[in-house]
Amino acid sequence: MKRFLYAPLNPIVCACLAIFIVTQVVEVSAATLVPAGNRNAEQPPIPFGSKKRTRGSSFEKKYQKIRNLLARDRKLMSKIKNAARTHGIDPIHIIGALVGEHTYNVDAKDRMQSYYVKALAYLGQELTFKYKRTSISTLIKQPAFNRCNALRHSYDKWTCREQIWNRTYRGKSVQGQRWPNNRLGVVFFQPLYAGQTFGLGQLNPLTALKVNDIVRRRHPREPKLSIRKPNIIYNTIMEPDSSLVYMATVIRHAIDTYKSVAGFDISNNPGVTATLYNLGNVTIRAHSLKSKNAKRRAKGQKPALPQENYYGWLINQKLADLRGLL
Repeated sequence: MKRFLYAPLNPIVCACLAIFIVTQVVEVSAATLVPAGNRNAEQPPIPFGSKKRTRGSSFEKKYQKIRNLLARDRKLMSKIKNAARTHGIDPIHIIGALVGEHTYNVDAKDRMQSYYVKALAYLGQELTFKYKRTSISTLIKQPAFNRCNALRHSYDKWTCREQIWNRTYRGKSVQGQRWPNNRLGVVFFQPLYAGQTFGLGQLNPLTALKVNDIVRRRHPREPKLSIRKPNIIYNTIMEPDSSLVYMATVIRHAIDTYKSVAGFDISNNPGVTATLYNLGNVTIRAHSLKSKNAKRRAKGQKPALPQENYYGWLINQKLADLRGLL
C-alpha cells in the first residue's frame, strides 16, 4: 500500500490532474462580477418582525442612530477597517451588515461601552443551550445526526445538523417528543428567551459555532467555542472586538463561497453581502443558485444574478452616505 501511495504518477494521470487544476483555477478566476447597485427598482417587502421591533420609531431614525454612532466613534471605525484588512475585504461590507442589523433588528446602543459591559455580564450567568429538558448536546447524540460527526470542519458539521433538524425534527414528533416548527438556532440557542442575535454584529450563537474554525485560523487567540460552554460563546459574540472578527469572517466566507460554488464575485456589491449576512445558510443558498442557473442555461436563458433583499437593498440605496463614513 505504501509503495502505491508514494509511486510516481502515470504521465497521463498527471496530465489529467493538470487539466483539472487549470480548469478549476479558470472557473474561479472567471467568476461573473455582480455589478454594484440594486437589481430591484423598489425595496423588497420588509418582514412583519422588523416592523414590530420598530413600533414607536422609524427605520430612518434607527438608520441614523447606527450611522451616527459609526461617524463619531473613530476608534470603532479603525477596528472595522483593521478587521476588514485582515480578512481581505472592503470595510463597507462590515459597515453594511452593521447598519442593516441595527436598522431592521435592534436599535444601536448610544455608546460602545454599553456593548462591552453587556458582554461581561453574560460571563456570570448560568446558561444552557436547550429546549425544555433536552440540551443541544443530547439532541445531536441521537442516531439521526451520526453522519454529521464524520465531517471535519465546524461549518459543514453544524450545517449538516441544521439540515437534519429541518428534515427530521422541525414541527414533527420524534420518539414521543413534539418539536417546534422553527429554526434550530431559535429553538436551542436563546438564553433566557433574550433574543436570537446578540451584540454589535447581532450574531447568532449557531453562526459563531459554524465559523469558529475559520476564525481561529486567522486569530488563534480567539477561544475554541463549545456548546458545553455557552457563556464563552455569548461573551465572544457580545464583545465588540471579537464580534467584528466574526463579522468579517462570515462576510469573507460568503464572498468565497459564492465565487467557488455559484460562480459569482459579489465583492463589489455590499447589498448582496449584507443580504447573505442577514439570511445565513450561505453554502446552501450558493448551491441553490448554481442549480437554478444550470436549469436556466439548459433552456438557453441568461443566468440569474444574486439579488438583494429588503435589508441589502437599503445598504445599496444608502451606499454613498455609508462610503462617506470611511
